[in-house]
This record gives sequence, C-alpha cells and structure tokens, in this order.
Amino acid sequence: MTGTDGNEKRVAAYIALAANDPVLAAMIETHGTPDPFVWNDGGRTGTSNFAAMMLHIIGQQISITVAYTLYDRIATATGGIPDPDTVIALGPGRLRGFGLSNAKARYIFDLAGRVRSGQLEIQHMDDLSDAEAVTALTAVTGVGLWSAEMFLIHQLHRQDILPAGDIGVRRAIARAWTLNEIPTIDQVRQRGQGWAPGRSYATALLWRSLTITEGTPA
Repeated sequence: MTGTDGNEKRVAAYIALAANDPVLAAMIETHGTPDPFVWNDGGRTGTSNFAAMMLHIIGQQISITVAYTLYDRIATATGGIPDPDTVIALGPGRLRGFGLSNAKARYIFDLAGRVRSGQLEIQHMDDLSDAEAVTALTAVTGVGLWSAEMFLIHQLHRQDILPAGDIGVRRAIARAWTLNEIPTIDQVRQRGQGWAPGRSYATALLWRSLTITEGTPA
C-alpha cells in the first residue's frame, strides 16, 4: 500500500496499537512505524503474484540470500520473470538442477499447474476474505500457513495478519515483554487479539525491533 491513503492508514493503525498496548507504544517510540507491505525483493517478481509465491516457497527455511540465488537461476532459465508456462516447461528435474530440493521442486511445479489450470487464480484474489485466501493458497502442495500469511501481507496487503508461527515474531515478543521463554503459537495469537484489526502493522513493528537490535532480516 503506497501513497497518501496508505500513509494515513499506517499512521491510524499505529495510533490504535499504541493506545491499546503500552508495550507496542514504547516500541513505536523506539522503532518508528514501518510499512508492513513493503517487500524488498529487488524487483525480481515484478507484479506477478505467481512469481512472488514461488519465491516464498523457495525461501522456506533458508536464508533470503540463498533464496534469491535459486530464484534467479530459474528466472534466467525462463528468460525473465517466471510464469506457470515457463516453469512447467522446465519440469521438476531441471528445477532440482538449479539447487532446489526435491520437495520444493514438486511444490513449485504444483503451484504452476494449479495457476495454469485456473484452480488458483493467484492474480485475482483481492475479493477473497483472509480466510478464503489462506484456504486457496494452502491447497497448493507445500504451501503452509506461514507462506500463505507472507503472501497475504506482502502481495495482498492485508492489514490484520499475525503470523504467529514466525520465529522472529515469537522472539520479538519474548524480548519486548521480557518473557522467560519464547511464547507458543497459541500464546502469540492470544496476545495479538488486542491488536486487531491492525495485526500486520504489529507484525512489521516486531520484525523491525529484531532488525535493529539483532540484525535479523524482517
């Protein structure tokens, strides 16, 4: 979300978070009001939701630097931003040859097949509710809740997403609330209930706190 309207919504969201949670209020004073919808992929995926979802899949449980390297190999082989047709033409074997695991090659191939067949209209999800969008995305082999939530935040710009299973979010909560241990997923969800309907902004703030204090990518 960009422009004046997006800035106004961001300011309003952080004002509401600060009013409802004194810990978040202190974090806003320290870390500012980050835009949760900025996704710095270096322009690799353009406006393609398919390519973005592919990058989210590639990035599961590996560093962003490695994910970019693997994605770029595929993009080079497809002659630009990958689309379902060019990925299917490569086939799982060549995808594995670029350094993907057998599982991730299979996941990406399934994603491409579903998008090409129309089972998943990934470029036209704006009219779906958050729950409907998550259901549609997690029907793809290998796309779990975390990957779907990243897509909802970064591609669909949904304002009330809290990826409770994200280890960065959980670590940031443990630090900010001086907990003795990292909270469980259910504990994160419970704590985040009071942040609705701006949980994507709370998530961005939690990520920012780690970026600044630990050098962890948000």
